[in-house]
Amino acid sequence: MTPEYTFLSIASVVIVLLAERFGFRTGLFRQKAFWIGYAICLFFQVLVDGWLTKLSDPVVIYDDKFNSGVRFPWDIPVEDYFFGFSLISLALLLWVKSGRSKDGSSGVSSQL
Repeated sequence: MTPEYTFLSIASVVIVLLAERFGFRTGLFRQKAFWIGYAICLFFQVLVDGWLTKLSDPVVIYDDKFNSGVRFPWDIPVEDYFFGFSLISLALLLWVKSGRSKDGSSGVSSQL
């Protein structure tokens, strides 16, 4: 049986990917800007999450019976990366989708 946190974190990624593929259809994951922005967020996630979860002096303590027990780097549970991807991606998908008009254009005026 898959631990709860592991299952839910992977499920969150699958749900976001399916939501983009069959619902939002923004094309966000095909854009270089998304992946550059995600890499920047990931960099800071590693710094903060590494500090919060380091086993030598943790601020946040995980019970490994609920997750895979795999931690990389600096004792960060791998499930945190899945949830991080889901949260960042879903927020951006909603943001992009909310800026679209009914005709499919961005809805953003080119005039200042």
